[in-house]
Amino acid sequence: MIEPYQAVGLIQSMRGIRRREEIEWNLEHISHMVKAASWLSSMDLPVRLICIPEGGLQGFTDEVFDLDHEAYARECAIDVPGPETEYLGRLAQQWNAYVIAQAKARHPEFPGRFFNVGFVIEPEDGSVILKHHKLVPLLPVEHSLTPHNVWDRWTELYGRRLDAFYPVADTEIGRIGIMMANEASYPENARGLAMNGCEIAYRGPYPAPGVMSGMFSVQNRARALDNNMYVIGMNLGTYFLDKDATIPIDTFSGGSQIVDYRGQIVTEVPYGAGSTWIAGTIDIEALRHFRETAQWDNWMKDLTTEQYQLVYEQPIYPKNLYLERPPYRHAEYRAHVAQRQVRLLQDRGVWARPAGTVRTPEVETADRRGQRDDAPAEPRLS
Repeated sequence: MIEPYQAVGLIQSMRGIRRREEIEWNLEHISHMVKAASWLSSMDLPVRLICIPEGGLQGFTDEVFDLDHEAYARECAIDVPGPETEYLGRLAQQWNAYVIAQAKARHPEFPGRFFNVGFVIEPEDGSVILKHHKLVPLLPVEHSLTPHNVWDRWTELYGRRLDAFYPVADTEIGRIGIMMANEASYPENARGLAMNGCEIAYRGPYPAPGVMSGMFSVQNRARALDNNMYVIGMNLGTYFLDKDATIPIDTFSGGSQIVDYRGQIVTEVPYGAGSTWIAGTIDIEALRHFRETAQWDNWMKDLTTEQYQLVYEQPIYPKNLYLERPPYRHAEYRAHVAQRQVRLLQDRGVWARPAGTVRTPEVETADRRGQRDDAPAEPRLS
């Protein structure tokens, strides 16, 4: 039997990095936060899960400054496992809690590239027991590689099965999965985790526009309710752009939540600026009892999968986009991918064009790409 316990999500101030060694400042700050959060939160129930938000180790330098992918991979990305995960592993052992964190990390099969990797560390010996490679980055600006970007090679390495994309760790505190930030904007990613057994999903953070409008909360609650699983959606605190910055900015706007398997908010921290944490009770046995005994709102038992397959028969986003080249910079992505994706849905009749639509200069330029030798390769859209 799994006794109820406290889960803690750090709402952490952090500094963006320009070199890998600068992660040390963020790790030291995390260690102080873990001590405060674990000590105080354990006055309720034992803390068995500590979640460090996406961006907590490195910030978002590659996105903010539109950095060259290969340079970032060389100078800023980490290895999992590596010194940074060993540091977090010692915290897991010290506090007898599972730790979930994230970092931009290299992969030995893809030289010169980096992925956005979430990982779970267990407290027995501080080792990494799960790695999840982010499936949907913040597409207009995030340079991380995804498994879909290198589909042919990824499926060759890991197969075409749920574990290759939606790994779940079966632990003594429940079954843990990861869906970072923009991944949870798409219900399919939460469903993929749930179909692989997930009971607790790590999620977060989300930038300010999506928090201010309520998107973050709606998504957290919907993904939890749809799949009858806990969602821990912690946001970041204040962001220092780099190690020398003196002005902290709240670019995430608070809104951290822990949501239970019925879509109800267990606890919420609206505050965004500064460093704090969110804590709430996780009751895995209650979740399992609900999944077994509910007659209506344990939804997954009623999935008519043959019917839903029709929705996805035609491909939309191009696979293997970066199998032969590094990810696009911001302007390139807009011209060669985003604009064409919109046109694809319009041309298929899925989306109706607004009145007075004209072809944009970016699209016209992309269509004439063959006239310039240095133009980026265009993805093939089905």
